[in-house]
Amino acid sequence: METFNIPATPSLMKEFLRQMGGTAVIDGGLATELELHGADLNDPLWSAKCLLTSPHLIRSVHLDYLEAGADIIITASYQATIQGFEAKGFSREQSENLLKKSVDIALEARRIYYERCSKSSSGGTGDGRILKNRPILVAASVGSYGAYLADGSEYSGCYGEAMTVNALKEFHRRRVQVLAEAGPDIIAFETVPNKIEAQV
Repeated sequence: METFNIPATPSLMKEFLRQMGGTAVIDGGLATELELHGADLNDPLWSAKCLLTSPHLIRSVHLDYLEAGADIIITASYQATIQGFEAKGFSREQSENLLKKSVDIALEARRIYYERCSKSSSGGTGDGRILKNRPILVAASVGSYGAYLADGSEYSGCYGEAMTVNALKEFHRRRVQVLAEAGPDIIAFETVPNKIEAQV
């Protein structure tokens, strides 16, 4: 029988969940809330359009979720891809900077939230907002290839016969690198609709 040494340090998520008492609250739908704040998301970039037009709305929604008690906020990068930005006329460098911006906005919202917490001694504001200094994670969202297509295939996983493991790796590789280098706490792979993409 083999024995394995388990590292003494717990993983980030294990430690985070331990600090949270075993459960954590993830924020809700970003697009719905952006629309409630007046954003027009009628675009193939969907909520990532706000990275171009109204980043202040993204920050505001992140703050709303934090003040409602979310422990994990997810960046506005679900539909943000290098390929999608390039299709809008942006250079590779500009596209990568927009991906980084999605993480920067969430990190800024967390910093602002902590500043608000330090100014409040009660843990709340009396109007239902929660201002409690607690561990908060920023998760960089990575949507599926189907989200980039903006044709509903992020739900069906039907990308066509030509889509291969290598093609999907090539599609996702640089985006994931850029998001990871931007400094989120974790990466959230969202709406992965088929086995090939899950393998990637």
